[in-house]
Amino acid sequence: MKHIFDSVSDATNKIVTKHYSTSFSLATKMLSKSIRKDIYNIYGFVRVADEIVDSFHGYNKEALFLDFEKNLQLALGSKISTNPILNAFQSTFHQYNIEKHLVDAFMNSMRLDLHKTVYKTQEEFETYIYGSADVVGLMCLNVFLKGDKTKYETLKTSAMALGSAFQKVNFLRDLKADFDDLNRSYFPNTDLKNLNETSKKEIIEDIENDFKNGLEGIKKLPAEAKFGVFVAYRYYYQLLKKLKRTPANKIKDSRIRVPNYKKAELLTRSYVKYQLNLI
Repeated sequence: MKHIFDSVSDATNKIVTKHYSTSFSLATKMLSKSIRKDIYNIYGFVRVADEIVDSFHGYNKEALFLDFEKNLQLALGSKISTNPILNAFQSTFHQYNIEKHLVDAFMNSMRLDLHKTVYKTQEEFETYIYGSADVVGLMCLNVFLKGDKTKYETLKTSAMALGSAFQKVNFLRDLKADFDDLNRSYFPNTDLKNLNETSKKEIIEDIENDFKNGLEGIKKLPAEAKFGVFVAYRYYYQLLKKLKRTPANKIKDSRIRVPNYKKAELLTRSYVKYQLNLI
């Protein structure tokens, strides 16, 4: 019975989200139940693709990625897959008429991570960010708006800005792991071996501008999505504030995080703002 396998597929992506990102998992729980599973399905798909190129050390990453990509294309074309991650994602993809070019752009950025380690120009950096983060925000926006393409066009710029902000915060937080373990340097024109306060300030100001633009879009989201997305925004913005207070030499030597008690506090404050219609 196909509906049983579909339920198992959805549950698999929920498990992936829960185990790989406690913050995103908690924020997703704040979404309306009507759209929650589809956000899990998008996250599960992008998470597994990202893990193939980032953490499957000791295996043939390129072969694994090509196999995953082949099965993705088959899943989108036939509307079924024996891979539960892809089976659930294709269902969400078709239900909300997500544009295929968004998926292709995401896979292109993931493919870059197989070999490319340094992003020397702003153009290279922006292309990677678009594929690795902006399009994920756009996929989610399709779900939040339940396929309303008119509203989608109005909010897509803000959704991309928020995706960019989240990704750039991740890059700054994971500076040590990306550089030491994966030999990657995403920020152009920045010497990560000697990251200084000036370079850090420029990066953070750019991220703050993305957050500002992203927040404007959050305010216009439907009720089913607004609170959950705002919670994610508050988590990542808190992490950015902590990175801003951290000396540049400490950022490149350690991984900064927001403690669980602070996340709980942010959740409570976010809920109060939401209930008072202050978002």
